[in-house]
Amino acid sequence: MDTPVILKTYYKGKVKEYFAMPEGELHTDLGVIKLEELRTKSFGDRITSHLGIEFVIQKPRAPDLFAHAKRSGAPMMPKDIGVIISNTGLCSSDYVLDAGTGSGILAIYLGGIAKKVISYEIRDEFIGIAQQNMDLAGLSNVELRHGDIVAEIQKLDERFDVITLDTGDAPAVIPHIPRVIYSGGFLAVYSPFFEQTKEIRDALGKTDFTEVRTIETLEREISFTERGTRPATARVGHTGFITIARY
Repeated sequence: MDTPVILKTYYKGKVKEYFAMPEGELHTDLGVIKLEELRTKSFGDRITSHLGIEFVIQKPRAPDLFAHAKRSGAPMMPKDIGVIISNTGLCSSDYVLDAGTGSGILAIYLGGIAKKVISYEIRDEFIGIAQQNMDLAGLSNVELRHGDIVAEIQKLDERFDVITLDTGDAPAVIPHIPRVIYSGGFLAVYSPFFEQTKEIRDALGKTDFTEVRTIETLEREISFTERGTRPATARVGHTGFITIARY
């Protein structure tokens, strides 16, 4: 294989995992792994470090990219991405417009399902990071474009089934979306603050979008110990609001 892999082992009761490419050497606290050996192996096989520690070779998936990809800022959390995917009914025939690429985490999740994703990012340095992450994900159906979505959406001659916005300019983008979205398509807008969310709802109120609702998802992991079972003390609380609207 010549694709990225996850190398995982259980050592002293803990999971250890590494994201790697099949080239060079990987130096870990459990020994050195000669990554060229991966080229003769398949997912599910094992590779051994020079200290004799065995690692299972796994195929990376979107959650692995979320954990290991290079960051350009705080990416959208999987819990919020899940809300977008489930509430828009994203499927394999969909064309998606995404704005506010950042490090490309949302685009990776969308690209793993949709037929085509076009993602706009205004910052040059973020485009470079996102492209590296997209290459690691092995996605050829995600096209990254550099540009200001407020201006670019007014020039687009494409139409989309699903549109996602993770940008402070969302209220200025919304008036132009009806021209580029299919009837029955969905818009999903991420906003971290009440004030921005209110602006988004006001902008949607001036369009023909229907079935508009705003969702906040809170996530609690459950802790299982000898003392008992309870919500974990460390948890992900508020991250942002997701506004879903149908055209």
